[in-house]
Amino acid sequence: MNVNFYATLRLITGKKTVTLDHLPDGVTVREVLEECFKLYPPLRAELMKNEHEMLGHVHFFVNGRDVPYLPDVLETRVSRTDKLDVFPAVGGG
Repeated sequence: MNVNFYATLRLITGKKTVTLDHLPDGVTVREVLEECFKLYPPLRAELMKNEHEMLGHVHFFVNGRDVPYLPDVLETRVSRTDKLDVFPAVGGG
């Protein structure tokens, strides 16, 4: 299972894609995030408002759909073939 990180989040992971081959099909988005936090603890502060909610300006996409708009939000189940992308807040003027 691959998770793609963008912009400033790559500074934390040191790479574009984090591979989580040990995770089976059917894990939840929350479980994917927890695995990423184990590998890169500073990610938690950049992505999570609290244990149950992502920061509003962070976007985690599953196959192009932002997690807050998925029926089960962080409890959405993902497969090893799903496309997972994580974006921090992007500002500009």
